Amino acid sequence: MSLLRTKPINADLTADTGLKRCLTAFDLTFLGIGAIIGAGIFVLTGIAAATAAGPSITLSFVIAGVACTCAALAYAELAAAIGGCGSAYGYAYAGLGELLAWIIGWDLILEYGVATPVVAIGWSGYANNALTAVGLGLPDSLLYAPTNSPIAGIINLPAFSIILFLAILLSIGVRESSRFNNVIVLIKLLAIGIFIAVATFHLNPSNWTPFMPFGWGGTMAGAALIFFAYIGFDAVSTAAEEAVNPQRDLPIGIIASLVICTVIYIIVAGLLTGVVPYHTLNVASPVADVMLRLNQHWVAAVISAGAIAGLTTVMLVLYYGLTRIFLAMSRDGLLPPLFATVNSHTRTPIRIILISGLLMAMIAGLMPIQSVAELVNIGTLAAFVMVCAGVIMLRYSHPELPRPFRVPFGILLPSLGIVTCLYLMFSLPGITWLRLFVWLAIGLIVYFSYSRQHSSLANR
Repeated sequence: MSLLRTKPINADLTADTGLKRCLTAFDLTFLGIGAIIGAGIFVLTGIAAATAAGPSITLSFVIAGVACTCAALAYAELAAAIGGCGSAYGYAYAGLGELLAWIIGWDLILEYGVATPVVAIGWSGYANNALTAVGLGLPDSLLYAPTNSPIAGIINLPAFSIILFLAILLSIGVRESSRFNNVIVLIKLLAIGIFIAVATFHLNPSNWTPFMPFGWGGTMAGAALIFFAYIGFDAVSTAAEEAVNPQRDLPIGIIASLVICTVIYIIVAGLLTGVVPYHTLNVASPVADVMLRLNQHWVAAVISAGAIAGLTTVMLVLYYGLTRIFLAMSRDGLLPPLFATVNSHTRTPIRIILISGLLMAMIAGLMPIQSVAELVNIGTLAAFVMVCAGVIMLRYSHPELPRPFRVPFGILLPSLGIVTCLYLMFSLPGITWLRLFVWLAIGLIVYFSYSRQHSSLANR
């Protein structure tokens, strides 16, 4: 059956695919940092500490970091051995078969396609706060979607506009997008560095007692909640066809970005809960709020600027990853060939960028999608499970495959990644699972009505 066939593995990862090879290991690392550091550190850290984990939020980050590290090592092995811009979708196609590849590709479309508008809505609030500070605040009618309550507006104009801006930037070229990302990442790292320096001198260790006020269950619930903070490092693997030396640079970019961000998360979480009581952190911008309580207004302003910068790069990288996954699935015939075209001048898939950008801009501007945001977490965890499983399967089915990077300790770490990610998935609410099943059901209808008959493997 065609759905059980695996895609042949292309050993030449430096072949010309129409995309421009211009990203170095430094660019890929900053791409990962740009995707990871955003809403997680500036918003979710405080909320998770206040409502789920207390001071043990630092341990929650360690647990989520372990799950991500196992997945990151698996991504690094497959990215170096298989390559391709399809990320986990492409790896599943090579190791697990067409049907599972379609499911994970459909899952990734959900992850990136929902996460980008959700982050855009958060970005809108920060951007309007900055405009208000200089006397240029927008009216409510231009800050809320028509169906939002309690305020019904016309459109969330900042959220709509930022996605269109990123669409233009990505259409111009990946080199230009990468340079923009690098500059913005430096700005938000500077903001975080200033927070760490100031908060260190206001620590009160008594705030760390009790360490687990909600018990072990609360710590795990915190890990499941703040897992959103790690989403994005997998987008680095979608840059395989635009990396100068993919077999060397992709593993560096994936692992380095995750390690750097994990260390930053743990330090910031520990300082937040050490400076003020954990139960006071359930606010929209906990990092800036803590600085305001310490009368460090200039630091709060810098952090707010860093938050805007952080959310911008998160959107940029997630949007970038979405377009490359669309491109890979379209090349394989699972999506219409309309999406497989790469512009010969900019060497970017402009059609995908503009179509998906317009759709996401309309979602961010016109729809209340906050309730769907939990889907991003479960979708990402499912992708991580598949990637770890793909490493194990390929170790047995293709032992001769050249692997410039190998996950250490055999299949132990990929197996640990599967177990940890599944544990976190089962820590999410039941309604999140229901929504995932509905999305996957829609995907299976699309697969059996179109993709299965048009896939390149079926045609062979």
